[in-house]
Amino acid sequence: MTDFTMEKGADGVAVITWDTPNKSMNVMNMEAWPMLDGLIDDALSDDAVKGIVITSGKEGSFAGGMDLNVISKMKDMAGDDPARGLFDGLMNMHSILRKIERGGMDDKNKGGKPIAAALPGTALGIGLEIPLACHRIFAADNPKAKIGLPEIMVGIFPGAGGTTRLVRKLGAMAASPLLLQGKLNEPKKAKSAGVVDEVVPADELLTKAKEWVLSEPSIVKPWDEKGYKMPGGAPYHPAGFMTFVGASAMVNKETQGAFPAAKALLSAVYEGALVPFDTALKIEARWFTNVLMNPSSSAMIRSLFINKEALEKGANRPDVPDQKVRKVGVLGAGMMGAGISLVSAMAGMQVVLIDQKQEAADKGKSYTADYMDKGIKRGKATEEKKQAALDLITATTDYAALDGCDLIIEAVFEDPKVKAEVTKQALAHVGDDCIFATNTSTLPITELAKASDTPDQFIGIHFFSPVEKMMLVEIIKGKETGPRAVAKALDYVRQIRKTPIVVNDARFFYCNRCIIPYINEGIRMVAEGIAPALIDNAARQLGFPVGPLQLVDETSIDLGAKIARATKAAMGDDYPDEAVDEVIFWMEGEGRLGRKANAGFFDYDEKGKRQGYWTGLEDKYPRAADQPDLIEVQHRLMFAQVLEAVRALEEGVLEDIREGDVGAILAWGFAPWSGGPFSWLDIIGAPYAAERCDQLTEKFGPRFTTPDLLRELAEKNQGFYARFGTEADQAA
Repeated sequence: MTDFTMEKGADGVAVITWDTPNKSMNVMNMEAWPMLDGLIDDALSDDAVKGIVITSGKEGSFAGGMDLNVISKMKDMAGDDPARGLFDGLMNMHSILRKIERGGMDDKNKGGKPIAAALPGTALGIGLEIPLACHRIFAADNPKAKIGLPEIMVGIFPGAGGTTRLVRKLGAMAASPLLLQGKLNEPKKAKSAGVVDEVVPADELLTKAKEWVLSEPSIVKPWDEKGYKMPGGAPYHPAGFMTFVGASAMVNKETQGAFPAAKALLSAVYEGALVPFDTALKIEARWFTNVLMNPSSSAMIRSLFINKEALEKGANRPDVPDQKVRKVGVLGAGMMGAGISLVSAMAGMQVVLIDQKQEAADKGKSYTADYMDKGIKRGKATEEKKQAALDLITATTDYAALDGCDLIIEAVFEDPKVKAEVTKQALAHVGDDCIFATNTSTLPITELAKASDTPDQFIGIHFFSPVEKMMLVEIIKGKETGPRAVAKALDYVRQIRKTPIVVNDARFFYCNRCIIPYINEGIRMVAEGIAPALIDNAARQLGFPVGPLQLVDETSIDLGAKIARATKAAMGDDYPDEAVDEVIFWMEGEGRLGRKANAGFFDYDEKGKRQGYWTGLEDKYPRAADQPDLIEVQHRLMFAQVLEAVRALEEGVLEDIREGDVGAILAWGFAPWSGGPFSWLDIIGAPYAAERCDQLTEKFGPRFTTPDLLRELAEKNQGFYARFGTEADQAA
């Protein structure tokens, strides 16, 4: 089998079909490029061929993107000069796509054969860049299809001409949501945006494409015509000047300069708009090479694409039979339980939602109705889908309704006694093989499992709020949790289309263990008289979505105080955060509980909008005359987190560094450009990390002590992925 085949029809149309072997969706690999090139040459040189249609042999999709092994292979093409290998490989791709775009025309735009792309469905990345080089794009009317260029989401940008062609086709302003945000559209919206040219019934796709090819259309692209003007204006045009100034401001506002790909993309667009098209392609290739040579790019691709996908496919799933969930019981109809019910019903499971009072259970079910109503208003859902989801949810106070459930998820108040009580009540009404999961962010799973007679069937599932929006689920194994319980939890998370990580039981598990020091370090700095704006902005310039002070306002200060008291009671003299508690308990006493109280580290207006930092902070903790430099603040915030990740790995809480990196990015937005805590340590190097820890320890105390594992890697000049990564990790 091959990736590309061609059939020359009696009507004079050559149909090139893309069908990657052993893949559910086409991906462009290194071997496929010369196949496509050869077939294009064959069709263009054959006098019997009047035109070409490029389509897919996959039902419902055109292509899902590039095989990332292409990048590593291109790096190897020029021996010890990977940048040259990348650039030359990219320019070869450009030459093939430019050949398609020119269609055999001479330098006077005469002659040539029309080439149409016929997309049965999803077309992403290179799967859209190839069609953009064609003369007309036909898309099947497939509402489930996604069309776009999502590369920016994994730390790169469209580098096979997609950036240059889309900007010239739509203009910089109209192209920006697709390029800078990775926005994906279904076919009709893609047509409205100007990305595709025609949307036709799926069963007429090839027919319509062939009809167009045989209609003797003009095939010269606008940018190959004399006198071409970019839509919206080029950078030197008054309107275009304002667009590019605004785009630069927008990119820096959104990224705070932390994401190399966004800056490189904008540079490629701006510089490319000043020169002829073929020169613009070379500029795009240079900037794309620049991004690919940046370690941030490799780290993001590895964590947000390769490793995320591996975890979702069950990389660490025990070898036990399928544990698909058919009926799930949810105990507690509060915010968390309501969210769990929503995502479970939307995945097609029967749901029994239980609370103490029927009114509370009904309110929990109404959360799904409200969510679907919002979707209907945005055109994302229908009344039929809403009713189907509601029909799957039974809201009740009767534990007997749990009969037949193969998974129970308890989501009641964070009190061990309350959890133990509902656990026993629920288990009395289910079969012997039902898996019981507790949703908790702090309570030890091993202790909670004592409420069950079958602790091997007891597991922790830590959802993040709001459940329907947050993509990570942290699965926690107690000391006696068995493999079937782990498999059940993983299969359930796959059903609700989220990303799982599996960790072992320990205080705060993994995610909260790392995020609490981040918050605490920010609060310590407030007590030291460091400007709150410096603290939060330092974090945002590292790529965090919010700074530690804003984050604690969002999660609530009284929750932080509650966790602090419980932790202090458990740790006794070993408790390390007295300096933090002074601030938190004082603010709690002042009624400054965060956004929910319209008063926290920030002041808020009556609608809950932040109005600036509360001036009372400076009255209580006067501003220090000498403020630290930005890098010192950033290093305190970063090392506070990454050292906990390393300790979690040392202690066996984490069993896989891939889960540590993916979990950090998805759970609390750990500097996505870095690829996660372990990837960041690899970027800066273990020797430097250990040296910096020693400096921070000397200045700020033992919380920055270099873990033994990091010290060992530093002495060997070894990285975490070199030591603990898979072959796929190292190839990335």
